[in-house]
Amino acid sequence: MSTLGAVNAAIEKLWPLAGAESWDSPGLAVGDPTAEVTHIHLAVDAVLDTVDEALGMGADLLLVHHPLLFHGAKTVAESTTKGAVIARLVRGGAALIAAHTNADVVATGTSRVLAHQLGLTDQRPIQASAADPTGQTGLGIVGTAESPLTLMALARLLTDILPPTAGGVRVAGDHESVVSTVALCGGAGDSLLDHPEVLGADVYITSDLRHHPASDARELMRLGRGPALVDISHWAAEWLWLDTAAAQLRQAIPDVEVTLSDLRTDPWDFAVVR
Repeated sequence: MSTLGAVNAAIEKLWPLAGAESWDSPGLAVGDPTAEVTHIHLAVDAVLDTVDEALGMGADLLLVHHPLLFHGAKTVAESTTKGAVIARLVRGGAALIAAHTNADVVATGTSRVLAHQLGLTDQRPIQASAADPTGQTGLGIVGTAESPLTLMALARLLTDILPPTAGGVRVAGDHESVVSTVALCGGAGDSLLDHPEVLGADVYITSDLRHHPASDARELMRLGRGPALVDISHWAAEWLWLDTAAAQLRQAIPDVEVTLSDLRTDPWDFAVVR
């Protein structure tokens, strides 16, 4: 029998909390460490739909990528989204753990999974972890395409790899430009737009690019001083990681069932394009 405390220890061994960014809040959020865990359900987001899915499958632990209490909460009243999620988990007898930036920076993290799906070689972090003397772990990935391809071909490859979302794949750049060096960051990566590894790439793939940072980056691209941009769904990019995480959990905790959510928790339902 595995307790929640033992499972949490295994999770923290796979994705050490020491690797989390200072502003992050991963780890155990809901649950009794002495309670038994027989079934872990994996999802990107702790929302009502994924909680209901986990409880409907008999899971007693929901392991998510995005922390529910990311910015903290002054109340868990059920009139709030966080309170409603927590109440539903507690009533259903399920715990909640998040592995966020601590799961981004490891060698099998979110950006690595996407880089492998794209077939990138010579992979290295955009921003290496200060605590890793090998320089092999950290935020984002930069690598080389197996064969040079056009920006349009890369965008189409991403649409094949990623689950469908209303936002699709958005691109800034000449669709016939040739791409060889690819930088990417799973999740919101505009903080790395000015990083030398990103500026030296042919294209930068990330999510949640805001107007002004994206506009400035596009102008740099037109000056020949920065990469083309590809904006993809935050949820879709990180959803790819769940399969890798599940395989690691099954090996680390063989007596616990592990399942994956295929619910789309991207916040957008449809787009109208004219």
